[in-house]
Amino acid sequence: MKKNIQTLLPAALALLIAACSTTGDSYYEAPMPQEAFYGYTNDEPMPPQQGGGDRFEAFADNPFVAAAKQPTSTFSVDADGASYAIMRRFFSSGYWDLQPSSVRIEEFLNYFTFDYPAPTGNDNVAINAEAAACPWNAEHLLLRLGIKGKELAPAEVPLANFVFLVDVSGSMDGSDRLDLLKAGLRELLYQLNPDDRISLITYSGEVKKLLESTPVREAGKIEKAINQLKASGCTAGGEALKMAYEEALANYDATKNNRVIMGTDGDFNVGVTSTEALVEMVESYAKRGIYMTCLGFGMGNLNDAMMERISNKGNGTYHYIDCEDEMMKVMVHERERFVSVANDAKCQVTFDSTVVSEYRLIGYENRVMSNEDFEDDEKDAAEIGAGQTITALYEVVLTEDASKTLANKVLATFDFRYKKSLNGASIPLKKQLTLIDAFNKKARSADFSFAAGVAAYGMLLRQSPYKGDATFDMAERLVNEGLSFDPHGYRAKLLSLIKLADQMKASREVH
Repeated sequence: MKKNIQTLLPAALALLIAACSTTGDSYYEAPMPQEAFYGYTNDEPMPPQQGGGDRFEAFADNPFVAAAKQPTSTFSVDADGASYAIMRRFFSSGYWDLQPSSVRIEEFLNYFTFDYPAPTGNDNVAINAEAAACPWNAEHLLLRLGIKGKELAPAEVPLANFVFLVDVSGSMDGSDRLDLLKAGLRELLYQLNPDDRISLITYSGEVKKLLESTPVREAGKIEKAINQLKASGCTAGGEALKMAYEEALANYDATKNNRVIMGTDGDFNVGVTSTEALVEMVESYAKRGIYMTCLGFGMGNLNDAMMERISNKGNGTYHYIDCEDEMMKVMVHERERFVSVANDAKCQVTFDSTVVSEYRLIGYENRVMSNEDFEDDEKDAAEIGAGQTITALYEVVLTEDASKTLANKVLATFDFRYKKSLNGASIPLKKQLTLIDAFNKKARSADFSFAAGVAAYGMLLRQSPYKGDATFDMAERLVNEGLSFDPHGYRAKLLSLIKLADQMKASREVH
């Protein structure tokens, strides 16, 4: 093994640096020593799993469902992208065998922007769909659902009432944690409107309001407070979270984007530490109009399970920041996504059981809803940010008679509901896809190919029992077909990670 790993090291370093570099300013500026890169010395075996202190919520892949018994499938959208960045970070630290529970395929898909049609007229959302042969099982179809949130002109962006909630406990010490978070907050600060307002609350062994709500026009004052942040002590996160929400409420304005932006590794070990108690807290404030953005940092004690849960229940999104380029992606390139244009967004797909035998939703395992919840405006679902795209895939098994009934048979009906405001009435959208649309499709679209490649890669990393004939070579080919649309080069970076995963799989098989 030693000889093989040493042979692969230069290429692996180059691939990983490329995978987390858009501007050339990544904090992975110089090659790391072998011990630091792989997390082991030459006399030790490679680590078989991700860090033992990191906490992920285990789940099983969605199974195939018989359409004759249950023709309708309902789920909430998921606008997070944390799982993809976590995968990249663990690869960069030498953990090649990921915990399957850390791989959430919907977050791999929604990390990327797709080239979907924009909403028109008064709609805040546009939906689309397409189907073609499933790459990892040629006898099946793959159905892609696409959703795009309205992009906002500068004049349409509501003013912000942001509370920066910063974990300054000892576990946040380091250039890849608090230092990176501080750099991100400074970057965001200088993207905001002068009339936006910022508060800053910190927590370690104690909770402090470091900065009262201050207009961004006083950027020097805000930046001075950010620069004072230093890590030490334990983590009283629950108490701090409550203070942050109360600060947001104290400055609440229904016309503004009222949001808590929390940066942490999630290691709450003082005060309110129960995830259930934290969920109850964030749900109560979400109902009062306060959104959440959760930014995860570090490894070794990353509480991914907690951060994903509270962001889901707090009308928020969860991102993992593993490098400067990811910080720029979240805080600068995609900062408009802090503004929700679609609230409580739900999808419902109904299959015609005369042509569909079985179907399987790929990913979204913890977003599945009962069918009755779809039209119930009191049921919570996720939010979509301005300009954001959401993608979902179904693998579909056709009946034996499907090819004989092409004429006007509907393969699936895609229904979607969202609210323009949290307390508003939901707005329905509908899209139908016929069998003939799928069978007459001469070529996959670039977005279809890319989504299929991402899903294949995710299933391989998850060691999914539904991966079929998927291989890393297949994933690479599909992703390559989808590179015609790649605004910031994020799609191309995925190729480096697929190649690396394939190389390390081959290395393990040989040794």
